Amino acid sequence: MVGFNVGSYWYQIGHGDFLHSFFSTVAYNLENKKWGSRFPVIMNELYQGKASPGHIDKAIEELEVIKKELQAFGPDKVIWDIEDLSKQPPWGSNISKNITDLSNYFVTSDGCDFLTIFFGALEMAKKTNSEINITPM
Repeated sequence: MVGFNVGSYWYQIGHGDFLHSFFSTVAYNLENKKWGSRFPVIMNELYQGKASPGHIDKAIEELEVIKKELQAFGPDKVIWDIEDLSKQPPWGSNISKNITDLSNYFVTSDGCDFLTIFFGALEMAKKTNSEINITPM
């Protein structure tokens, strides 16, 4: 189980493979398979474990673009693992009818919209002038 940690705040995400799938999907579909080429703070700095307080505004900007651009891709364009494109999500194509595109495909282990949680964690980091970390539970 992994999540975002901001100071004393914890934002549960779910299994590490799920989080890697989000980043893989962004790299494959929005960065032309070149990890971090368009979204360096989120895809390089944060994916490696943390983003510093001075980069939070840029991370929010990047996530806004990611959310908007993922709306153009159907759920069938999800990438489970960019290093092994043959891997598929454990649930296959058996997804909720409420999932209409990749911007609402990712749902945390406790049933919340992943991008909403991600934005919330970034906003808390901005408000508290803290770094945001990806940490195991």
